[in-house]
Formats: sequence, structure tokens, C-alpha cells
Amino acid sequence: MEGLPKLPGLQIEDHTKQNHHLSHSLKIRNGYRVAEEPTCGIGRDAIFRKHAVQFISKEDDPLAYDPVLTYGCIRKPQVAPFYPHFVQYDKMILTFKGYFRQEVAELPEDANRIRYVNILYFLEDDTITVLEPQVKNSGFLQGRIIRRSRIAKNPSGEFYTWKDINIGTKLNLNGITFSVTGCDPFTREFMLSQGIELEEPEANYTHTIHTTKVNIPEIKTESDGKLGRFLEYQGKVLHFDCVLDETNRPGGSYMTYKLFYYLEDDTISIKELKENREGRDRFPLLLKKTRLEKNLHNPPVEYPANEKDRGDKRVDYYSPLDLMIGDVVNVYGRKFLLVDCDEFTRKYYAKVLKKPQRERFVFHPPKPIAKKPEIPPYLGLGTPEDSLASHFNLVAKPPKKDIINYLQNVNKNLRYGCTLGSPYPEDKNRRFILQFCLSNGTITIMELKIPNSGIMGGRFLTSQKVWKPGCDPHQPEYYTPKDILLGSTLTINSHRFRINSVDLYVYRYMQEHPELFTNEAIESVQQYHIAEGNLPPATVAETPKSPTLPNETFNQLTELEQHLKDTNLCDREKEQFIGKYEEVDKVKESLPGQEIDISELHKADACGDKSVGKYRVVMIMFGAYK
Repeated sequence: MEGLPKLPGLQIEDHTKQNHHLSHSLKIRNGYRVAEEPTCGIGRDAIFRKHAVQFISKEDDPLAYDPVLTYGCIRKPQVAPFYPHFVQYDKMILTFKGYFRQEVAELPEDANRIRYVNILYFLEDDTITVLEPQVKNSGFLQGRIIRRSRIAKNPSGEFYTWKDINIGTKLNLNGITFSVTGCDPFTREFMLSQGIELEEPEANYTHTIHTTKVNIPEIKTESDGKLGRFLEYQGKVLHFDCVLDETNRPGGSYMTYKLFYYLEDDTISIKELKENREGRDRFPLLLKKTRLEKNLHNPPVEYPANEKDRGDKRVDYYSPLDLMIGDVVNVYGRKFLLVDCDEFTRKYYAKVLKKPQRERFVFHPPKPIAKKPEIPPYLGLGTPEDSLASHFNLVAKPPKKDIINYLQNVNKNLRYGCTLGSPYPEDKNRRFILQFCLSNGTITIMELKIPNSGIMGGRFLTSQKVWKPGCDPHQPEYYTPKDILLGSTLTINSHRFRINSVDLYVYRYMQEHPELFTNEAIESVQQYHIAEGNLPPATVAETPKSPTLPNETFNQLTELEQHLKDTNLCDREKEQFIGKYEEVDKVKESLPGQEIDISELHKADACGDKSVGKYRVVMIMFGAYK
């Protein structure tokens, strides 16, 4: 069965076998490793000799003997590994100590300043850098003086190497002469391994300026007890309510603040309240925590920080005794009025300082005075009313017209005849018609056409309001019917017109409004029309010269007129009050037997009709108007 190939079905294994030990064939004899033929198979089974031919001993064949099995392989000589120069000397630095002199012409006592440096030589790439150690309060910049690079030794292009540096030598690096005075232990050992023995380190050169500064005695100050005060009063703060008056500044007002006095270090801070930040920049602190001087010598208001030093003069600062309710605290030109404090502050003043605080100071800020807007001057464009309308409205609106006056006086015009007062003889025969419109107060002048005069007639002045000469152009005064009288002279646009005739309607208007004209003016117009034949002579006797009413009725009318003046019930010229003659006569004729009742006037005023006509008021008084 052993000669059969190892195929499935041809091998019969003994599953009861428990010994599977493998006999070894490698042994050591006399210190040598020897391979022998195994005597048995696995589990001490018989071995098949056909497969054991390879283990035939070859000890008797000297030619087949291999000494390597006895002495081993021949060892080759060991060769050191190759490393590049920059890897071999990586992070190897030679450090030399030295100094150089710097000339300072501005300081005679330090004309040749000594500055100590460390010269570092990098072996990996033969570069040099020079560093100056930091010295406290040196007064100038220190650090790297020469950046890391290869430095030329002479003009021929040779560079410095580590063999050129030794203690006591002088190196010219980029125009600066450095004196080498020492090195570190690693540098000394490396140079010695390379066969270079360095000199002994030299003593550092010390300048007198360094000795003088080192020997300055330290000033010791005695403790002022701030630490003990801080531990005792830490977190204890006095709170005050204060008011700042800034009404003298544009847009300023009375503003409230919180003033804090810190007992731990006698400092003061002022905090702005939240309600004061509306519309202003949001700065939480008006004054940061600082000691506040009490008596400033003429501090500048705008820039208090620019005040010059006052020397060694003693400075007084605010203390708790200076902060009493009702007192004023001067904070760099701003005066704060203390009005109240909290409960802790009151207890501190009463128990610790033995000085109770005052009661709350009631502060009533004065009411702001409403300033009336100033009327700007006349622009010169359009009428003054147009210019004034542009002041009250962003978008200019046409001026409002007096509609009531227009309705009452529509198509009512006063006409006057006039001549031109001119020094030129050709203007003496010119004739004009002046027309005054009662509805809007405008004046129109028409010139009559005279044949063969050489002057064309027609419109001389368009309808417009005419200023009185010499009046303020920003608040002009216009001509009214009471200014246009028979025989008077009007100056219109530098032309002088003399009134020499009037219309009959003018006389009727003067009779209806006798309060606007004098008796002489009315009589002159009356005499003119009598002379012209427009009025009969008997009219003179019918003209009332004085009141014909009973005394009681006349007194009531006088009281009525005064009440109208007091309640401002009048026309737009502020002069056309209730008449005493014709109006009452007309009412009495229409309402016989009625008595005047002044109380009815209050009904007309109560309805809000401030522009009640004179006839309507009289009729309301008599109870005839509903």
C-alpha cells in the first residue's frame, strides 16, 4: 500500500493512531551540525527506504564535503555607510561670543557703545548669522543683526569657513567688525576633534555706561496701605444720581447720569442711563474709572486732556466728604448736580463719616421756551405771499385767498381819475383811470387815449397789489381805499399820480364805511360830486353829523363795538367794525320795536364763525337771522 499514489480511495489511514511524533535527523557532533538518516517514520512507523536515498552519508567522499557546513560563510569586510555633507552636519552649530563697537555722536558719555552678540556658524551649509541678545531697557532695537547667509572673506570671492574663526580674531562681516571673545563647550570639542585648539576665552569688555546703570541703587517705596484698603472696601461703591445741564449746546437738554464712587481706591466713574441713549451714540460710560481732581486751574472746556503739567504741586482729589446732595461736581468743565443717593450711601455717611446726607433734591428743569420761527426775507420771486408760502410748506402752495371778502365784494371796484406828476411838459396832458378792486385789493391803471398826442393809450399798470413807498420789502404794506383820497398823491413804481376825480360809487362806499375815512375826506368827495352835478345840493342837509339814536341804544352799540374789537370779529383789514348809523337804522326800520340784546352776540361767536359780516351780526343780535 505504500507504493500506491496518494489519491483518494487508495490511501487507508489508521484513525486509531495517536502517536504522530516526528523523528529528527539533525544532530550536533563535536560542535558541528550533522544531518543523519532518520531511522523511523512518523509515529515510529516503518520508513520507506526508497525516499531516504538523499540521506545517505557522504562522510567518506572528500570531494563532496562542503566546509561551509562546518565553518560557515566567509565574512566580507564591513564598509561604512555614505552620508551627504548636509545630513552629516545637520543641526550642528558653532556658537562664538563677541562684541562690536557702535559710534554714537549724540551722547558724549556713550560715544563708543559696546554691543554684545552671538556669532552662529552652521556646518551644514557654511552660513553665518549674528544675533544680539535682548537687553532690558536698552533703548534701541535688538535681535538679528546679520541674516543667515554665506559671507565673503575678501574681494576675490572666498567665503568664511569654520577654520577662519578663533578666539581673539576679528571678523569683518558685511562692514561690521566683530571681536570673538569666547565659545560654547560643543564648539570647543568640535574644533579640537578637527585638530584645532581654540584660545582661552577673553574677558568681556565692559563699558562705563553699563557699569553706571547697573550700580544705580534700587529705590524702595514704603507701602501706602492700598492693599489693606482694597481688602476692606472691595465691592463697596457709593451711588449718586446726578443731572447735567447741556442746554447751552445746540440740541442739548437736561440729562440724568449715575455717579459711582469706589471706596477701594477712591476713583469715580459716571455711567450714562439707557433713556439718555435714544438718538445719541451708545457710549455706556461718560467717564471711566479714574481719580477725579477737585480743583482744576482753568481747565479747557473742549480739550481738557491737553492741559499742561502743573509740576510737583499737590493735587486734591474728590473724596466722599465732597459728594453731598445738592453740591456740584466739576468733571473736566462739565458741572454735575447731585440730586439723590441710594440707601447704602446714606448709611455709610451716617455711620462711618458721621455726616448724614441731605434729603433728595427735587430738580425741576425749566420748560423750554418755544421759539417762533423767523420769517425769512422776501426772495424777490413772485409776491411776498408766494415767498411766505414756500417757507411753511416743503412743496410751495399758492397763498390762500379770502373767500368771504371775495364773495362780499365781488365785482365791486372803486374808480379814480388821476394825472401824472412829471417834470416833462409832454406828460401834463396825460389822463389815467385808477381802479381799486375791493375783492382782492389790487390796483389797475388805464391811460386814456388822446388824439394827436403821440402817446398810445391802454393799460398802464396790470392788476396787482401796490406797495406803499418806504415800507419794509420783507413785510410790505399795500395801498387800501383809505389811502386813496381826493387830492392825494400816490407813488406807484416811481410814478407820482395825483387823484383829481372820483367815481360816485366811491362816495357811496365811503358812506357805507365811515369808520375807514375821516369826515373831511367824505365831505370833500361829497362837495366834488355836488360841483359835478352828480348829487343835489339838498344832500348836504340830509347827511348825519352825529348819532340820532337814543342814548340807551347808542350806549349799547358802543358796548357792541368794543366787544367786537375784543373778540376780533371784524373784517380782514381789522378796522371794519359795526357802524353806529346806517346799519342800525336799516335794522330798526325792518324790525320795529326790537331791543338790542348783547347776549345774542355770544351765540354768533360760539359757532366759531370769526368772519361774521357786520349786517349778519346785527341781525343775529336782533334775532332776525336763523
